[in-house]
Amino acid sequence: MKKIIILNGPNLNLLGEREKNQYGNFTLKDIERKCMDFAKENTLNLSLFQSNLEGELVEQIQKSRNTQDGIIINAGGYTHTSVAIHDALKILKIPIIELHISNIYNREDFRHKSLISKLAKGIICGFGENGYIMALKAMKKFLENENR
Repeated sequence: MKKIIILNGPNLNLLGEREKNQYGNFTLKDIERKCMDFAKENTLNLSLFQSNLEGELVEQIQKSRNTQDGIIINAGGYTHTSVAIHDALKILKIPIIELHISNIYNREDFRHKSLISKLAKGIICGFGENGYIMALKAMKKFLENENR
């Protein structure tokens, strides 16, 4: 069974409360439930982790190098600022998918630059909560193709 981790960065724990015009009414728990359902239906071993702390995200990324087959990361605001997260991801030899709920290219200019994108096998942004299932489907396909 393939092991995938979804990492969520700062403020994603406040989905459903913050910037509803940008993120909608769904919560992180809603997303996590849908992702776990998808994982069960598709025989994936899924781990979920959210933190507002950069160091905790770095530690999870580092642990993932030996425990996971793929990583999906929505680093939130750290996408645009964290060299530490970039450097931790750079060590990985597993597929990485960068994920954003909103279309970062339709937002403020500072959000247009990602320190993660060049390390990612793919990027999904602008599809709301559906982006998480899209990322899981894409990761599943990446991992299946690796074994051929």
